[in-house]
Amino acid sequence: MTPAVPLLVLGLADAAFSGFRAYAGRDARIRKRRATGLAALRGLAVGAVLLLAPTLTAVLLLLAAPHRTRTYGTLAAGGVGYLLPLACFAAAVLLSLAAYLFLPFRASTLAVVVGLGPLTLLRPLAVAAACAGAVLNGGGGPALLVGAVAAGAVLCVEPVVHRRWYQQVR
Repeated sequence: MTPAVPLLVLGLADAAFSGFRAYAGRDARIRKRRATGLAALRGLAVGAVLLLAPTLTAVLLLLAAPHRTRTYGTLAAGGVGYLLPLACFAAAVLLSLAAYLFLPFRASTLAVVVGLGPLTLLRPLAVAAACAGAVLNGGGGPALLVGAVAAGAVLCVEPVVHRRWYQQVR
C-alpha cells in the first residue's frame, strides 16, 4: 500500500487547521463559527495547491528515474518513514483537541495550555522528524527531497493565509 493517501489526508487536515490558526485572535466577535469555517476552507484551498509541489516532485523523480520500480519502492519506504512521526504527532493533537472539546471548562483550558499550544510550536520539529524518518526508513535522497518539499508546503500554509486574508485586525 502506498503511504501517499494518508499523507495527503494529514497534509490537508493540517492545512485546514493552519487556516484556522491564521484567523484565530483576529476578530473580536463572539459568534464567529462561519468565519472560522471560512478560514479553515481557505487554509484547505491553499494547502491543496501547495501540496501539488511534493506530488509534482515525486512524479518528476519517477519519470526521470532509470529504474522506476526501484525508485517507487524507495519513495514508498520513505513515505512510510515520513508518515510514522506525523501519525504520532497527529494522535497527540487529536487527543488534546478531544480534551478541549469534551472536558469541562477548566480541564479544556488546561488541554489548550499544556497540549495544543506547545504542539503548535513543535509542529516544525515534527515535520523535521518526518524528514529524518523518510531517510532512516530507506528512502534516501529522493524521499528526503520529496519530504523537504512537502515540509515547506505545509509550513507555508499559515503564513500565506495570514498575509492574503488576515493581515488586518478587525
